[in-house]
Amino acid sequence: MKREPVGRWTGAPYLASAATGLLLVVLFPAFHLALLAPLALVPLLVALSREPRPRRRFWLGCVAGWIFWGGTCYWIHGVLREHGRVPAAGALALFVAFFLVKGLHLGVFGWLAGALLSRPRPWAAPAVAAVWTALEGSHPYTGFTWLMLGNAATDMAAIPRLAPLTGIGGLSFLLALMNAVVALTILRRPRVHLAWLLAAPALYLLPPLPGPERGRHMARLVQPNISQSEIDSRPWTRERAQEFASRLIELSSAEPAMARWLDLIAWPENPAPLYFYDDPIYRLRAESLARQRQARLALSTVAFRDTERLEPLNSAVLLGPDGGQAARYDKIHLVPFGEFVPWPLGRLVQKVTREAGDFVAGDRVVVAQADGRRIGTFICYESVFGGAVRQFVAGGAELLINLSNDGWFGRSAAREQHLLIARMRAMENARWLLRATNTGVTAAIDPAGRIRASLAADRPAALDASFNYDSSVTPYARWGDWFWWLTVAGAWAAVAASRGGGIQYDG
Repeated sequence: MKREPVGRWTGAPYLASAATGLLLVVLFPAFHLALLAPLALVPLLVALSREPRPRRRFWLGCVAGWIFWGGTCYWIHGVLREHGRVPAAGALALFVAFFLVKGLHLGVFGWLAGALLSRPRPWAAPAVAAVWTALEGSHPYTGFTWLMLGNAATDMAAIPRLAPLTGIGGLSFLLALMNAVVALTILRRPRVHLAWLLAAPALYLLPPLPGPERGRHMARLVQPNISQSEIDSRPWTRERAQEFASRLIELSSAEPAMARWLDLIAWPENPAPLYFYDDPIYRLRAESLARQRQARLALSTVAFRDTERLEPLNSAVLLGPDGGQAARYDKIHLVPFGEFVPWPLGRLVQKVTREAGDFVAGDRVVVAQADGRRIGTFICYESVFGGAVRQFVAGGAELLINLSNDGWFGRSAAREQHLLIARMRAMENARWLLRATNTGVTAAIDPAGRIRASLAADRPAALDASFNYDSSVTPYARWGDWFWWLTVAGAWAAVAASRGGGIQYDG
């Protein structure tokens, strides 16, 4: 295989790396070119295989990572600038720092995958896929995670069958494996190195995802459409809180068009502080609505862990049909810069929310029991944590509810990206997932990840959608991220074997 002399610089590998970064961006909203997922990594992988210097491989991976994170999460800059009250230069600096740091993950991938591809070993393709999946699965543990390669397979034919078994990790692994095989084909490796995809038809031996059955229960998902700009335009007062509550009540009170009763009403995560426990009028109106409709009511509130009110919690409350509180869940996974400012940046930037102090994290998963039904309610950004959402189902939840305020995203693609992520959580756990959002996208998602009903964004409305309760437990819900840990072990073994074969890592 011909390689460029070590001392000679050429821009072609970096162009290939940039092509992979761009291809990864266009897989997802707003471009929706998910069919390119089996090819997105190919330019980078080919470039890595032809680069003998580990340090250069690292930078090749970084280029792809910087473009991917900057291109898919471009909306972070707007959130910091418009709602975080960060000056324009500071918002830009923080955004650049964000994607530069996140891109390092792909730098590590380039360093390791290049070593695995540089020698003609029969197990190179699954080893590269294992390294990709292991590193991708580490994002939830490093401050921020969002889209993963496996999200691109949500609407593909057979690959989603892996979701209830392996979680999203299995989908990412298979797509990365396909990319690796294509790259090795371009590199003219022996056919035995390409045989791994012969196992792909075995996907059809897995149980199919649940069919589009008709729901036997009815939910009303309320979308009040209070823009964040409207919230930020003037001080938040008790009078404004009551105006917002009135809009929620009005949208919740109409007679359902498709049924005689409502089983459940869900309000979104509030765009500004509403204090269910401190505001007697707001609390009375919510409790009265639940009793009047004889329905469970899921709502968002700010609670406090301490009597001095120095430790606010972002909480979801479920009221039973009698208006009494069935359970309260305190959000565990908080949003950096949204609900707390990571140390030591507290003096440099303000966070997006209006609480006087940083939010504190909840400490346990709560499955509510209301009138014989068990419901798991998680809040906004927590939908990106598959391992966290599955704990609700493992704890007995028969239905999942996601309360979110995607108004922070404005009219960016982030709302559609967030919906795509939520669909994966429904598939992994084979549960109906009801999303109530402030400005959109409000939707009912079935256990196969299909959107069964949704509302147009940026308008006040209520969505009446049918759904079912289910008590079955998928292997992923029961065992968690077992497949990801398997890829971690496999990646470690493959890299160790490569080092034993004489691969040098000194740059």
